[in-house]
Amino acid sequence: MALSRRKFLLGATVTGAWVTWGALPAWGVGATASSAQFMEVSKLLINHQLDETVGARIAAAAAKKYPQCAQMLTSIAALAQAKQAKQVEDFFGDIPEGPLQEFAHWVIFAWYSGCSSPKKDAQLFTFEHALTYKTTADTVAMPSYGFSGPNLWSRPIVPLSNMPIF
Repeated sequence: MALSRRKFLLGATVTGAWVTWGALPAWGVGATASSAQFMEVSKLLINHQLDETVGARIAAAAAKKYPQCAQMLTSIAALAQAKQAKQVEDFFGDIPEGPLQEFAHWVIFAWYSGCSSPKKDAQLFTFEHALTYKTTADTVAMPSYGFSGPNLWSRPIVPLSNMPIF
């Protein structure tokens, strides 16, 4: 079986590229935080029923804000698992001060406030499902331009009264 010079060069190039890319560190490949991993840690940090769609939005923002997000989530989950924690009070004191504790505070802030920061340029994750609102949801009306509640932009339909008969 004769191997032409063109086939040899093509094979050597493909093999060289495969070896080169395989030896490089995986910059960000496989290191991104999954939404499920974020929800698992969020449920440990916050003792409420959490919305999955809001969690996906917060997880995406966390991945942008904290490049080491996946590693931080893994570290927090490992701390909770080591303490066999069922709630935040069981393990939060063991989170070391610094970037890891700052990240945990940011996650809690995001769930309660529904946004990424108190600044004007903050990213809004949710208004209706912010946990701050949940404590007073049954007693205080949320300020909104909606007449009858959040995301309700129409007035309730009033039934017509009986028409007079002449």
